Amino acid sequence: MQPRDLSDHVAYQAGRGIEEVARELGRDPAEFIKLASNENPHGPSPAAVEAIRETASSVNAYPKAAHADLTAAIAAEWGVDDSQVWLANGGDGALDYLHRAMLEPDDAVLVPEPGFAYYGMSARFHHGAVETYALERAEDFEQTADSVLEAYDGERVVYLTSPHNPTGTTIDLAEIEHVAEETAEETLVVVDEAYGEFAAVDSALALTQGRDGFDARDDVAILRTFSKAYGLAGVRLGYAVVPEAWGDAYARVNTPFAASELACRAGLAAFDDDEHVERTVETTLESREYMRETIDAHVWPSEGNFVLVAVGDAAAVAEEMQQRGVIVRDCTSFGLPGCIRITCGTDAETERAVETLNAVLADLGLPEDGAAEDPADPNAPEVSDS
Repeated sequence: MQPRDLSDHVAYQAGRGIEEVARELGRDPAEFIKLASNENPHGPSPAAVEAIRETASSVNAYPKAAHADLTAAIAAEWGVDDSQVWLANGGDGALDYLHRAMLEPDDAVLVPEPGFAYYGMSARFHHGAVETYALERAEDFEQTADSVLEAYDGERVVYLTSPHNPTGTTIDLAEIEHVAEETAEETLVVVDEAYGEFAAVDSALALTQGRDGFDARDDVAILRTFSKAYGLAGVRLGYAVVPEAWGDAYARVNTPFAASELACRAGLAAFDDDEHVERTVETTLESREYMRETIDAHVWPSEGNFVLVAVGDAAAVAEEMQQRGVIVRDCTSFGLPGCIRITCGTDAETERAVETLNAVLADLGLPEDGAAEDPADPNAPEVSDS
């Protein structure tokens, strides 16, 4: 007996952690810093930590009240009905629920390339097909409606990412509206705003609510997560905000209690901890600026909590930086073998990362501007990465 044909599926590949790398190299974990997975350098909200402690003794009960309370808090924040908020086990869990609600067998989704591979992975899990549109390095990975619509061919779901991972670019609300207007009535435009707290752009929810000069739409949904600005990556908590007309579909597609008691209580506490989020965003802005000013290679402008750096040979640079105690993301798996991605860390972490990277570039004799073009690699594996 065998499972169904999974030959066109790819395995999840997470960013490497400090413990894993330290064991492999036979070294003390204290020697390393990790700036590879876009995690919060300040850790979780202290209020969330306390909420987890207080909740631990009651995890024998199902999280019905906590689930409802967090849903209501998110809905109030965004000005939507509770039924429009779909809690999930991380942002990727929200993708699964959207696909359960939207995709018939052989329906297709349209996703950016490079981009977050779980868009396509989830679609395939639900018997959907995957098509792509290109974000071009020669155009600084600019996101426009035209680039999406040129590739669009009636797909059921179109994914936009703002800010985009791994490049850090955003897409204007007017461009999102243009995509929604020009796609079919039965196409849902999903805007992934996992890094939205770090960006100087408004949420695409303005399009669903008829704000800021836009007409209200019923074909746009957004994704958000507690993993980044709130520092709760380890509890796996995210959500979608969907059009009001089909909010009740959630009860038909979600797993029982889609987020755990600990996750919901931590999320509620973190949601109210403005000081922690503000501190995190301030650190990110300072780190982004410092890296753009001091790295001896091309650094693209970013609206996320990371920067993309052109280094010529990503595998060699990432490996050597790891040997020197700084773990960064080799973007070969994104189809960008000449680039690395560096998470915005604390002041000390960011300074160490820049110093290490500049020394590695000099020692390896790579061009200081990182100008080497990424060779096309049609066999590059897809990767699902935060």
